[in-house]
Amino acid sequence: MKIVRIVLIVLFFVVAFVLIGGYAYYYDMTHGPLPQHSGVIPVAGLNEPVEIVRDDWAIPHIYATNAHDLFFAQGYTQAQDRWWQMEFFRHIGSGTIEELTGRSEDVFGNDVFIRTVGWRRVAEREYATLDGEPAVYLQAFADGVNAYISSRSGSDLALEYSVLGLTGINIDIAPWTPADTLVWGKVMAWDLGSNQSNEIFYSGLIEAVGEEMASDYQPPYPYDNPNRPTIMQPEDLPMSETSLPAETSSVGLTGVAIAYAGSISPDTAFAFSRSQNAGIGSNNWVVSGDLTESGLPLLADDPHLGIQMPSIWYEIGLHCQPVSEECPFNVVGFALPPAPAVIVGHNDHIAWGVTNFEGDVQDLYQIRVNPDNPLQYEWNGDWRDMTVYDEEIAFGDSDETVTIQVRETHFGPIINDNQIDEETGELLGFNNDNPLALRWTALDPGTLFKGVLELNRAANWSEFRQALSQWDVPAQNFIYADTEGNIGYQVPGRIPYRATDHDGTLPVPGWTDEYEWQGFVPYDLMPRIFNPERGYIVTANQAVAPLEYYDHLAAELGEGPNYNFGDGVWDFGYRGQRINQLIETSGPHSYETFRAIQGDNMNISAQEIVPLLSDLTLDGDIASARDWLLEWDFYNSRDSGQAAFYANFWERLMANLYDDQLHDGYEAPNGARIMWATYLLMQEPDNAWWDDAHTDAVVESRDDILIRSLTEGYANTTTQLGTDRTQWRWGALHTAIFRSNPLGYSGIDLIENMVNRGPAEVGGGDAIVNSTGWDTSNPTFEVDWLPSLRMIVSVGDFERSFAINTTGQSGHPFSSNYGDMIPQWAAVNYHPMIWSREAVDLSAEARLILRPES
Repeated sequence: MKIVRIVLIVLFFVVAFVLIGGYAYYYDMTHGPLPQHSGVIPVAGLNEPVEIVRDDWAIPHIYATNAHDLFFAQGYTQAQDRWWQMEFFRHIGSGTIEELTGRSEDVFGNDVFIRTVGWRRVAEREYATLDGEPAVYLQAFADGVNAYISSRSGSDLALEYSVLGLTGINIDIAPWTPADTLVWGKVMAWDLGSNQSNEIFYSGLIEAVGEEMASDYQPPYPYDNPNRPTIMQPEDLPMSETSLPAETSSVGLTGVAIAYAGSISPDTAFAFSRSQNAGIGSNNWVVSGDLTESGLPLLADDPHLGIQMPSIWYEIGLHCQPVSEECPFNVVGFALPPAPAVIVGHNDHIAWGVTNFEGDVQDLYQIRVNPDNPLQYEWNGDWRDMTVYDEEIAFGDSDETVTIQVRETHFGPIINDNQIDEETGELLGFNNDNPLALRWTALDPGTLFKGVLELNRAANWSEFRQALSQWDVPAQNFIYADTEGNIGYQVPGRIPYRATDHDGTLPVPGWTDEYEWQGFVPYDLMPRIFNPERGYIVTANQAVAPLEYYDHLAAELGEGPNYNFGDGVWDFGYRGQRINQLIETSGPHSYETFRAIQGDNMNISAQEIVPLLSDLTLDGDIASARDWLLEWDFYNSRDSGQAAFYANFWERLMANLYDDQLHDGYEAPNGARIMWATYLLMQEPDNAWWDDAHTDAVVESRDDILIRSLTEGYANTTTQLGTDRTQWRWGALHTAIFRSNPLGYSGIDLIENMVNRGPAEVGGGDAIVNSTGWDTSNPTFEVDWLPSLRMIVSVGDFERSFAINTTGQSGHPFSSNYGDMIPQWAAVNYHPMIWSREAVDLSAEARLILRPES
């Protein structure tokens, strides 16, 4: 993405270095935004002094006497270190990215779609519904952010303002608001629950290849495979009040609420969200003290998200001093920079971690528009008025604006209005030919932040479950451990159930109430586990429960409702299989065994596929390379030559097997589902998928495509790494480059070298516990999603807990803490997750006092 004008950038550096004296100006521009981490700063808005102590990684621990000041100081601190990231994130959520980047063809479609989605509109409505502590603490956080940003000019806040300003982009720095925080929750919910893209893809796939081949491409989850355990296992059923204490009052069935949803262009240039790669996910697991060296529970978490610079996470400690009923927070963990509190971590009593649940919370509805009035749609035989929003899109480098109209039905907005003509770039306006409206749970005003606050101060299983009853979107797999030795698992989130003949996989007619949602699965029927006899719980985005669980739901809800807990988008169990195996075989467990699991590089899919290559008729170098591949241990370690060769073979196999038959605009993804589908197709050498649709006169078989893919994969590997196989290394191909938005995508080396970091060689890959994913459409094998943090908590002996972020605490490119964690993360190393005041003081490298301004 070219978001800066090359001529102006060059002129700037000529002027800076030649005419102004160069270095001093350059130094001020690059180092001026670095914040003050030591000393005393008077700040208006505080009630009492606040102390912020940082260790040598610049991880802050905030000590405050009251909750208002605690969250005020969190806002101030996160703005100190991550202001530009916060600025960029709120513009993403508001669909105003081009106010920061200037007019860009690559970005315009994103702003249009995000404004259609209406995240900002619902965030503002959501804040209006909040009262009590959630509203007060959101405002306190915003006040802290504003106290910091109002104390500096734009050029003293972030390097990006200076560089973009030189290109004629003028950015008005608006005060932070609670809606700016809440809108990022909507972005994350979209990121973790975009089923509508699967509906669009699957409907196009059926049209392209027919239902039989489509079902081969998207096979059902292998419930009957004994190596692929679901999260809940048969012995965890039935869920009952005797087997699972449920002090939380039941959240009953609720009616259909109005939701607003939309679609982001799939070719977004920004890495603000996870890849739509089907293999992405997260790992977490917890073991009881019966399986550990210490006799205490151990909990691990590594959420997988899109690669970016700086990391999406911010590590922090929040400490009321003293802890009291009025100030109940004493917690460490990882926050999202635009938000107060922490999302994963531990407090005095409990620890928790998350992975994505993958539940189907979006549906597309076909709309019939009144031919005589484009602002009406058919509903149960009548014409109903749409709600219409005028959305004005502005550009930071121009006074020009573009206004679009968003049409909204009672299901949600019509997401394929205002498409952009690929040839002319023209904005096409209303689509009355095949309009689709999107229903989505996340754009009902919700209670997520209330749940986060309650989670941060929960002291036991009952309070943990009560907190999560408020966590409405996105649905997640939460694991739990407490200092009493208990372990548990709970899924929160609103999962809709549908009419009997509507499974949520394809768009459905939206001109009658036949396919409206019937309600939501009650919270007390959502999956949960408490102290299983096996002594551990593993979630890795695999199927949530054995089929018997759905019998239990049917008994409670009746046979009619159709609910989709993620079938078709779940990870197909390779990571879960491996983690379960290692927990059962590598104990008794400790930090060292958990570290080994988080860094495990076993490629189970390759272990399934490679032996099936042994019977191919090959000769020469290809035969020798195939035989060498058969000797592989199937670990995708950085030093593995076979892993590099296999990746090239796999990339070509995906293209040769699938891409010729997929409908326009799609390429076969990487990931567990397609790996399982390919393994099944390997058992059917004459399946229609093996035939190359581009060769009309020849019908290819499985072996033809495998030989072609091996040959092409070998040629590509020798081109990349040379002909000497002993010098081949997976890490030489598979690298992580951390790019900053938006300057890191400028296409100008001088700028990109300032703000980007890497490449860092990494092991792992798709459907591997060390999940460093890559896209088959990018044969450079560059990482596009990754374990965005790693955390191992010793529950009950918190000082023996460890963590690592992907990049560093700072968002300032010239800070020593901008990318200092990258080498540790790439090598699967950690730093201590400091907890007690004594340990914080012993590790202190900087101490800042914020005192009320007199």
